[in-house]
Amino acid sequence: MIRTAFQTLPTPFMIDSDTRSPLTAPPLRNPGQSLDEEIHRLIDEEASGYLLVAFFLLFFTLIEWGRWWFQFPPQPALFTLLTVVVVAYVARKLFVLRRKVRQLRLARDGERAVGQFLETLRARGYRVLHDLIGEGFNVDHALIGPAGIFTVETKTYHKPAKGKPEIVYDGERITVAGYVPERNVVVQGKAQAHWLQNVLLESTGQRFKVQSVVLYPGWFVKTTIKLNGDIPWILNPKALPAFLEHQPAQLSDADVQLATYHLSRFMRAVAK
Repeated sequence: MIRTAFQTLPTPFMIDSDTRSPLTAPPLRNPGQSLDEEIHRLIDEEASGYLLVAFFLLFFTLIEWGRWWFQFPPQPALFTLLTVVVVAYVARKLFVLRRKVRQLRLARDGERAVGQFLETLRARGYRVLHDLIGEGFNVDHALIGPAGIFTVETKTYHKPAKGKPEIVYDGERITVAGYVPERNVVVQGKAQAHWLQNVLLESTGQRFKVQSVVLYPGWFVKTTIKLNGDIPWILNPKALPAFLEHQPAQLSDADVQLATYHLSRFMRAVAK
């Protein structure tokens, strides 16, 4: 998921009350998630609250010392006007922030759900890597197995409360319930596949073919062309295993291990 994913959602499916989540069940929890949540709670709630109280006390203390030093009279009208302006500004910012957080949470939950679904493909001989970091972007998942190497991008959009949640793909662009997303996922998918191919080429010296896959959990995907290796696959996650089963074998066990090892090493190097 690109880091600014909330900017790519179609406007009609932002956070309107007449939309619903495409996820029928929440994703399973990740290792250490409870500790992660407690860390965020301590930082976001307790630490920030303490700092805010200390800041306001310091602010008003400085004001009182300034009034005493310069012998200024009380000015309630000025401070009331200032408070109204600041509160209105903060309220607007919090409203925008709340929308962004809701969109990011939906994208996060969709990415987790797809990631956990991809983990089930290990039984079919596939290796799964998550969150590969590039320069200013990331690839949600990489899938390596008998049918080849795949970049997997997750797009999680709110579904309309009424009507058919349908995505139409013609090989060059998609429409989401009749609307064209701001970001062209076909171009994005090709760029991600090309990037991963270059990473492996630089690391292994071999040019592996990398196929782009874009998954839309909870949506019905209609394709007007036959999907092939020259264009990204746009699918519902549940359709991916069948597509993989019908692909000819591309990689030997040795190649699967080689690509997985070098990508894992690349991910650890980037994380340092």
